[in-house]
Amino acid sequence: LSLAFVALSILAIAACVRPTRTARAPRPGRPTVTVMTFNVNFGLAGDRNTIDAIRQGGADVVLLQETTPEWEQALRADLHGLYPRMAFRHCCRAGGLGALSKWPFREMDYIPAPSGWFPARRLIVETPLGGLQVLNVHLRPPVSDAGSYVSGYFNTPPIREREIAAYFGRLDPSLPTIVAGDFNEGDGGRAVAFLGARNFRSVLPEFHPEADTWRWTTSVGTIRGRLEHVLYDPRLEPLDARVLPSGRSDHLPVVVTFER
Repeated sequence: LSLAFVALSILAIAACVRPTRTARAPRPGRPTVTVMTFNVNFGLAGDRNTIDAIRQGGADVVLLQETTPEWEQALRADLHGLYPRMAFRHCCRAGGLGALSKWPFREMDYIPAPSGWFPARRLIVETPLGGLQVLNVHLRPPVSDAGSYVSGYFNTPPIREREIAAYFGRLDPSLPTIVAGDFNEGDGGRAVAFLGARNFRSVLPEFHPEADTWRWTTSVGTIRGRLEHVLYDPRLEPLDARVLPSGRSDHLPVVVTFER
């Protein structure tokens, strides 16, 4: 099959996909919580457009990947009035994780990756919905230990599955839970499937099945994909989901509003 035929086939399949949810307002008297996940790119510390994207997203809780000490300094300086609670953990060059919140939260676990790559972070946020468990993840990129993206594409899916399985084992099943971050894989990835088999649902396919969250410019054009995911358990209901075309990171911020 020619590449053109394959590309047209993919576009045709995508055109047939329809959302299964439409955005709606919260029920009268019901509180909500809005969560953002955003890989800010460790090489862009302090970038004004990227900080503005966080501000404009209007989230109550912001989960960041690829933070650095320089990113922390810039975010604290610019956003402390909007997010009075912030906490950062910096690791392994691109493995930093940040949390910004309008409400109190506490770190329950900072979990090293079983693969030796990027860690995860489990938080409990005191929201108007009650205690909300949030797992911020940045899973193994599709690159081999030798630096090959070709072999990494085929060899890393089981690594991401092992990572999410290790993190999932640290969750408190008594709490409503959101798992969000840079999964470094699409909707059909093994880490996403692992959570789906445990009754978690992915938000973006429900509202915007065509949406991309990542773009990378090459000499032959721009590559796009959906690497960010926000998954939730049945005790939560998403009201709206957005991918914001904002910031200078190669990743785009994803914003989701939930009701209990």
